[in-house]
Amino acid sequence: MTLVFDATPLIYLGKADRLGVLTNLEDDLVIPGRVCKEVVGDGMKRGYPDAKRINNRLRDGLFEQRTFEKNERFANLVENTSLSPADVAVLLLADDADGTAVMDERHGREIADVEGIETRGTAYLLLSLVKRGDLPAEEARDTIDEMLDAGWHCSPNLYAKIIRKLDELAPEE
Repeated sequence: MTLVFDATPLIYLGKADRLGVLTNLEDDLVIPGRVCKEVVGDGMKRGYPDAKRINNRLRDGLFEQRTFEKNERFANLVENTSLSPADVAVLLLADDADGTAVMDERHGREIADVEGIETRGTAYLLLSLVKRGDLPAEEARDTIDEMLDAGWHCSPNLYAKIIRKLDELAPEE
């Protein structure tokens, strides 16, 4: 399967210095060129440490950068939604690859749902790694907490659901 990453999951996993957890995924990890420019190019110019971390993982081969050529569907989504061209590229690359868009913003996920494009969020990826036994539940919780400390937005209700699920998945000691 192909996972196409939007900026937010990359930025906050990068800020938390937890991009390494993604090495346990067996999927192709893709960053659209537009997202790469936004996150890595602009971020490196501004001196953001997360941009350097993402760039290092891109160079190490964890991620593959892919371009998306503008087409009529792209133009329609950019014109008729409040999604950025980078967000639209994430959705349409995921759709073209019969993959999943990894994005946390509700609006983007709602547009994806209307378009019939599968989405998942950062928390889902972490929970799936815990469920498969590739990430300890405590490390996933630490990752979520560090992302929150770095400014990642998560409602208190969603946070409570994530923690309950992590507690369910954690092995009993």
